[in-house]
Amino acid sequence: MSANTAGRRATGVAALLLAAAALCLWGSSRMTWVTVTSSDGLGEDRVTTLDGGTWAAATTPLALVLVAAIAAAFAVRGWVVRIVGGLVAVAAVVAAVPAIGLLTSGASNEQASDIAGFERVATQVTATDVAVLPALLVLLGSLLALVAAVLLVRKPAATGGLSSKYDSPAARREAAGRGTNGQTDEPPTQRMLWDALDAGDDPTDGDTVPDPDSGSTDVSKGTPGSGTRPEDG
Repeated sequence: MSANTAGRRATGVAALLLAAAALCLWGSSRMTWVTVTSSDGLGEDRVTTLDGGTWAAATTPLALVLVAAIAAAFAVRGWVVRIVGGLVAVAAVVAAVPAIGLLTSGASNEQASDIAGFERVATQVTATDVAVLPALLVLLGSLLALVAAVLLVRKPAATGGLSSKYDSPAARREAAGRGTNGQTDEPPTQRMLWDALDAGDDPTDGDTVPDPDSGSTDVSKGTPGSGTRPEDG
């Protein structure tokens, strides 16, 4: 399997994992994480639900970051892909932190009161109920994102990126020079050749030109004219 094929396959798998991870985070942000029972001392207790977008406010923005990473994985190449992979790994860890805290420590009355804004209205939290499924969904999304980050970091550096039509004119001129000097197997495109000409470069520089002194035989020399014989000269 060539490096280009392996790189494209790694990018495709990473994109699928990132899409699934973003879907997990977005879905979890719409689910109820904590159910809060509170009392203001005047009437009956009130029940308030806090979804993922409220309890862990970064969940939705991090889902959007993972979606943006899908486009970046196809658009960039080389060491920039590794930077994208590192950012994906950081986003995965940040998303997992509140889920891990909720599963291990639960939700305290003070934390629930602060997030729900009860401290501003003199309402006291009497009980909290934690939902496990949304937190587990976030952890699944974080795990998928981490696997995608590993694939992007390990992706061959020379593969990936958009078509050459998205390159800058300078990059296309450089590519045209490589193609005409025999340093790559891919021929330069017509647009690359025109960019080189616009810059004052000769895209055909380096082609093999016959040398008159190289000893090659020119069939036009030494050939007798029409209707004459060699001994007539």
